[in-house]
Amino acid sequence: MNKFRNKYRIASHRKPGWDYSANGLYYITLVTQHRICNLGDVVDSKMKLSDFGKIVHQEWLKSFEIRAELFCDEYVIMPNHLHAIVEINKPVDTHGQIVDSHGRAYQRRNEPLPQINSTEPIEPLNQKKRNMPVRLPKSISSFIAGFKSAVNTKIDDYIDLHQLNIPKYNRNNHFFQSNYHDRIIRNEMEYQRIKKYIINNPYCWKTDKLNNKSLAP
Repeated sequence: MNKFRNKYRIASHRKPGWDYSANGLYYITLVTQHRICNLGDVVDSKMKLSDFGKIVHQEWLKSFEIRAELFCDEYVIMPNHLHAIVEINKPVDTHGQIVDSHGRAYQRRNEPLPQINSTEPIEPLNQKKRNMPVRLPKSISSFIAGFKSAVNTKIDDYIDLHQLNIPKYNRNNHFFQSNYHDRIIRNEMEYQRIKKYIINNPYCWKTDKLNNKSLAP
């Protein structure tokens, strides 16, 4: 993790030219501002959520309820970060075009991911050329922005309700770091490795590089 203007920020792993609204599986990590452990604590290798952690959990699940194209695979909320595998799966018509769908039943992929050599370039499904960053609709960045905004609002409401003497969260004071880690999952082996890492994260908290409990409030 690097520092920018004396603040910890996650280095970008975004693939140039990839359309992050394209169908696929994505590994996502979000970290709280200053890596403060305000989402809860790990007790006996199990995560015990704080009130803030419960709000994050509720908003995380709600994010998938309101987005028909987005599906939650594995995830874990840790004391100061969140790991998840998120799938974008927009239905494709007989001509290979992605179409919108609502109210449909969905079962996560029934067949293994294609085996792609991670050292070789990956052809995006819908590559878009653009001269400046654009937040595409129904994309990973759009989803993360909406989730972060909802968390800020709900936690601010909690601060007001309980009259807590702590700063509220806004554009200049984010609950989560403004940057985040995302990675396209390239093949079945990578998927299984990341899934195992997420599941085992609470067991490895003592040695986790993000463990910075000295900053806990």
